[in-house]
Amino acid sequence: MDMQHLYFAGAAVLILIGIAGTLLPAIPGLPLVFIGLLLAAWANHFERVGAITLVVLAFLTVISLVVDYWASAKGAERTGASRLAVLGAAIGTLATFVLGPIGLFVGPFIGAAIGEIIHRRSLAGGDLGAATKIGVGATLGAIFGIVLKLGIAFLMLGLFALAWFA
Repeated sequence: MDMQHLYFAGAAVLILIGIAGTLLPAIPGLPLVFIGLLLAAWANHFERVGAITLVVLAFLTVISLVVDYWASAKGAERTGASRLAVLGAAIGTLATFVLGPIGLFVGPFIGAAIGEIIHRRSLAGGDLGAATKIGVGATLGAIFGIVLKLGIAFLMLGLFALAWFA
């Protein structure tokens, strides 16, 4: 087995781990997919996949990083969340790095709910029902974010394949 085949095998491993990382918060999913695709292009001396394709793939990777934080916050916001709840959902999303996969659901929920409770207490004594509704919205937003990131991952793979086989 020559080095080029080892590079392709490494690229495949990075891509598979990256796709898993779109579901697991502790793994930087789409950046790993991008690095795997870049490695595959490099292993082929950029003969099949050129700079334009790689720039587009890099742009999609950056978009995916924004999606991570935006989706939970937007989910909370659509349920009428206060700014504190939206901030709490974004912070809760970061907690998934500590809590692992369960944190994907618990982090945005708890963050948004706590933010909303703090906001409403300052207004009129807090409302657990509204905070729960907003927490659910944040969690649904996080799930939407995962689906969106998976879509971006497969779009990246499709664009790479199109460039490779064109």
